[in-house]
Amino acid sequence: MEESGKRMDRLTLITKVWPWLFLAALLVFFEVWAQIVARRSFVFNLYNVQSIMLAASAPLLLAIGQTFVIITAGIDLSVGFVMGLSAVCVAQFTLLGGQSVGSLVLASIGTMLVCLIPGYVNGVLIARMGVPAFIGTLGMYGVARGAGFLAAGSGMTVSVNHPGLAWLGTGWVPIILTGILLLIMHFVLSKTRFGQYTYAIGGNLQSAARAGINVKRHLTVVYMLAALFAAIGGIVYTARFAAGAANAGESMLLDSIAAVVIGGASLFGGTGNVIGTLIGALIIAVIQFGLIFIDINAFWQFIAVGVVIILSVLIDQYKERLGREG
Repeated sequence: MEESGKRMDRLTLITKVWPWLFLAALLVFFEVWAQIVARRSFVFNLYNVQSIMLAASAPLLLAIGQTFVIITAGIDLSVGFVMGLSAVCVAQFTLLGGQSVGSLVLASIGTMLVCLIPGYVNGVLIARMGVPAFIGTLGMYGVARGAGFLAAGSGMTVSVNHPGLAWLGTGWVPIILTGILLLIMHFVLSKTRFGQYTYAIGGNLQSAARAGINVKRHLTVVYMLAALFAAIGGIVYTARFAAGAANAGESMLLDSIAAVVIGGASLFGGTGNVIGTLIGALIIAVIQFGLIFIDINAFWQFIAVGVVIILSVLIDQYKERLGREG
């Protein structure tokens, strides 16, 4: 009996740390390949490290907000096109405001306020009107998509040239910004009452309501938070590419969900954390950059990420079964 308990403890530990082990295995694989075939380093190369972190930063911004949503047993399918709407809005507002730093600040604030509207509507639909999260946010996916293309005018992109935006999108700045926001939200989720309420709602919504948590208000704020981080992602996108595109976040939606799931969150709610989401985003970025690095057709990255997502869900189900048996 004691031996069986120890074995279960070991298996539970492995299911918790597997994303870290998988990321380490990926880095070792690509490093060994680089040393043998290319005679250079993959990991100990500043350009590679920066490229991987830049590739991870935008999906990670979406995934930070998505983490809170998924912990509450919800999902937000609209964040990709809310990010696109943000990218276009900040470009248009900046063009209207001129080249001063103040105009950029006002443009960024205005953009975030605009993007909070879809988040608020999502929250009202899901928390107050009982619309399933999948359906409600899928509807907002279409609304935000259309609004983004309408805001862009006749073209799909809006070019903008602003020294403040150029600085924000240069070098390590987007990475540092993403890191600061990640640390703040890690503190919020793990150390504050807001984070405790988020876990409580995802664990058992009825029990959370009976405990006195204002579930409707909290869920509305959570979906607004997801929209806010999508807005920040759009601003960073426009800063990096000197143009706002309505479809800027279209390809990042699934990556944001995948990062949360790979990082250990359960789609059934109640579990997950921001650091795990970071590891999930890095795994996806390493796979994408690594396959290009070793000169494999880029389309294989979709297959590789899909396999990792399936593996993550299987491990999550196994972890749930271990919990029940324990």
